[in-house]
Amino acid sequence: MQWRIGAAKITRIVELEGAGGTKFILPQASPEAVKEIGWLVPDYATADGKLKMSVHALVVEADGKRIVVDTCIGNNKKNRIVPVWNDLDTPFLFKLNEAGFAPETIDLVICTHLHVDHVGWNTKLAGNDWVPTFPNARYLFGRTEYEYWKDFEDNPEQRAVFADSVRPIVDAGLADIIPGTVQVSESISTVPTPGHSPGHMSIRIRSEGEEALLLGDVAHHPCQMAHPEWSSTFDSDPMQSARTRRDVFGEIADTGTVVIGGHFPAGRIVREGGAFRLVLREV
Repeated sequence: MQWRIGAAKITRIVELEGAGGTKFILPQASPEAVKEIGWLVPDYATADGKLKMSVHALVVEADGKRIVVDTCIGNNKKNRIVPVWNDLDTPFLFKLNEAGFAPETIDLVICTHLHVDHVGWNTKLAGNDWVPTFPNARYLFGRTEYEYWKDFEDNPEQRAVFADSVRPIVDAGLADIIPGTVQVSESISTVPTPGHSPGHMSIRIRSEGEEALLLGDVAHHPCQMAHPEWSSTFDSDPMQSARTRRDVFGEIADTGTVVIGGHFPAGRIVREGGAFRLVLREV
């Protein structure tokens, strides 16, 4: 699936997708509550109230660069608490190559945050070692995010994620630790959007009068546009997460800005009552 934003092109490479219950991530989004949000069906939810979600990477082609935003879960990664994410063996790299993006042709990797499903393909297993999947790329990690997680000891999964998917990039000398707001290239910049994680960033694309915002996990699903107060169980600061959603959605609603989530495809946000709705953006 691809979208054009002015001269920029965005390609979605899906690692996993499906529809199901959300108790582990959005407990407020029960099937009954989801069915009350009629516009979610059929693009974002099933008729019986199951949320459609994906884990994907976004490849941005702009300003002569190839940029991967977020790198999914990754193969062979262990100690993941979600059973279906543990020790994966998916054809993600085949899909990336098939779409025309050989790993060695990638110039930049930007991680909106350093959670398990956004950093996994930073590295791949080579023998017994984790090596950079994109050997010619610079990897951009937010400074607040990196400093928070690098010495984090409270969560065994997050320690494993940092050890196999973040630290090897730093050790290889490929990491750039950046502030929350930075101009990456002429068309692309980062925007601080904290709440889901302490240093969460979104990616803004402005090209030829058009604009897009790659949300990362500002929202895990469009149901959070109807209910910005619904925070994920994985949000480090649920109240800040809700404030960020209201601020971001309020700023771009009815402007024509294209938004793409870390777990849902592109759309345009419009106001609906005291909340918001996502209108699917066609390919």
